[in-house]
Amino acid sequence: MSTTPTSIKMDRGTNRLLETHLMPAQTLSIRQTRLGWFQECLGCEAKGEFKFFKEGQYPNEFATAIEDSGFCIRCCCAPCHPFKMTVAETGTNAELLSMDRPCACCVGACKCCCYQKMSVTSAGQNIGSIEEQCFCCVPRFVAYGGDGEKLYKIHSPTCCCGMCIDCCAEGNPCGKGCCKVSFRIYPASQAKTDGDAPYLGVILKKPKSLATELFTSANAFDLTFPENASANQKALLVGSAIFFNVNFFERQQG
Repeated sequence: MSTTPTSIKMDRGTNRLLETHLMPAQTLSIRQTRLGWFQECLGCEAKGEFKFFKEGQYPNEFATAIEDSGFCIRCCCAPCHPFKMTVAETGTNAELLSMDRPCACCVGACKCCCYQKMSVTSAGQNIGSIEEQCFCCVPRFVAYGGDGEKLYKIHSPTCCCGMCIDCCAEGNPCGKGCCKVSFRIYPASQAKTDGDAPYLGVILKKPKSLATELFTSANAFDLTFPENASANQKALLVGSAIFFNVNFFERQQG
């Protein structure tokens, strides 16, 4: 019986494997490719594939991930469609982490329910989730640990007392900051996270090449982890980057 890439049974990895790859890393790069660029040319959302690179090792990825979702649900419900995704070690196909994103209302202001959420596991162990919070102007999220403890607050840099996204946070938008979008990572216990408040790390969406920009919606992200983050916390932030991609940058060209 033939199998498709999404139906291949993956070997279950261990937390030790996760620690091997993520614990020494202070930065990480994620590059999205597309399985089915022709679908995008016809206005349909193609299945997402991601490659993961450690600092200084591009273009040799250490892990890959393929979105597990149906064609019809992507075309009709993206970017709110449910999907699952497993990040697997290149060469061994062993699981590093898995993500599960249920269907929910799109990110929006002043909601009281149906928040966007993604859970992250590794080797069957729950290591946390990233969840949308109620907000008025700038989308805000909280990353929770496997025990439900709040770990990080995450949102774009702000100005005007937190009422607007600071478009110049990553540099002049007409210069080196062009097409860069960042999500800053703050301690959950930190009360002030707006304006020039100190932050622990950042998830940065980078500009794409001209060909990628014209023909696909594939994106690129660079992660800078908090200095003392554990392997599980770093895995949770990797999942957060995928979560932000699907919520904010899918189908932008539609």
